[in-house]
Amino acid sequence: MTIADQVTGSTIAGTGKPAEARPAEAKPRSAAPAITLPAIGERELRLDLFRGLALWLIFVDHLPPSLLTWFTIRNYGFSDATEIFIFISGYTAAFVYGRAMLESGFVVATARILRRVWQIYVAHVFLFTIFLAEISYVATRFENPLYTEEMGIMDFLKQPDVTIVQALLLRFRPVNMDVLPLYIVLMLALPLILWLMKWRPDVTLGLSVVLYAVTWEYDLYLSAYPNGFWAFNPFAWQLLFVFGAWCALGGARRMSRILASRVTMWISIAYLVAAFYVTLTWYVPQLSHFMPRRLEQWMYPIDKADLDVLRFTHFLAFAALTVRFLPREWPGLKSPWLRPLILCGQHSLEIFCLGVFLAFAGHFILAEVSGGAAMHALISLSGILIMWGVAWVISWYKRVADKSGAKTKNAVGNADLAGGG
Repeated sequence: MTIADQVTGSTIAGTGKPAEARPAEAKPRSAAPAITLPAIGERELRLDLFRGLALWLIFVDHLPPSLLTWFTIRNYGFSDATEIFIFISGYTAAFVYGRAMLESGFVVATARILRRVWQIYVAHVFLFTIFLAEISYVATRFENPLYTEEMGIMDFLKQPDVTIVQALLLRFRPVNMDVLPLYIVLMLALPLILWLMKWRPDVTLGLSVVLYAVTWEYDLYLSAYPNGFWAFNPFAWQLLFVFGAWCALGGARRMSRILASRVTMWISIAYLVAAFYVTLTWYVPQLSHFMPRRLEQWMYPIDKADLDVLRFTHFLAFAALTVRFLPREWPGLKSPWLRPLILCGQHSLEIFCLGVFLAFAGHFILAEVSGGAAMHALISLSGILIMWGVAWVISWYKRVADKSGAKTKNAVGNADLAGGG
């Protein structure tokens, strides 16, 4: 009996008996490849792969625009790497802490989640401090105050005391530091989400949809310092996080027939092609003449802060095709060529923080040394290699250097699935 079965309470239709009581010969065969809940100690390498890919893409997207940025997915549709990262975070967090809630109870699971939230918060504060020092040093050393303005720390230099307090409250964030505060808030809500999932998973997802709709209808948001609002509205982005948790706890298994349908496949392909055409009109204005005006008026603006429904639907189409054409047993997941991506995905918190630091360093080099395509490619490749190298060192340390690794092997592996150690 899997955790997904325990959470959803799967029973034999018409008998009221639990699914595991069904005779082996009566069990139906899986109708389609779908995301399933991994067994204890077994990694879902597809999640690691795509989370690592999301981290690399986020790093490249944080660099100044260049020819190389055309290799990131945000130029070919409505969604980008952020959706991938938040969905996988919800999936892995629900898998790890959902099991803890079922085995140890609500209080113990909540304590573990709060410990993880504290780790993320400390990482955010540490990154904030290093990021400020990096920007301030560069701006002072090269006598270029534009760096402080461009990176959004001008208010810190004017009122450092007030700004630090606001930063600790997650209300002040320099450029490129918006994802971790969103993740912290979503993880704080995870105990309630898992408790509701244990009760009624489909109802929980429905409540998430209702909150998303209310957010759009009544313009709910969290304010930021000194003015404005969060770049990623938690009231809207929670939908993607909860959807990931719902998939991990049995939702993906229950959707297997829908995901296997050829109708779903062709609808997804058609939507991705249509989204690609729309994005082309942003770079080739002549193509916009073929876009109906009413469609443009309805569609724009495609809001990222509030997770526009077009972005969410685009991610769903992308995910549906990925699940269909990239099975869990795909031999390529064991390929050494994909090992760097998987390693980065297994240590996402550390690699994300490193990526933010490297992105500004690359931004500085491109501004002060050379902004050509060759230098941009060199910086992007160097940054990715550094992220891979750090991920390898962290993995090696947990595997070899940690003397207690043998005793906590399974616990560490599961914690890595949730993005921590």
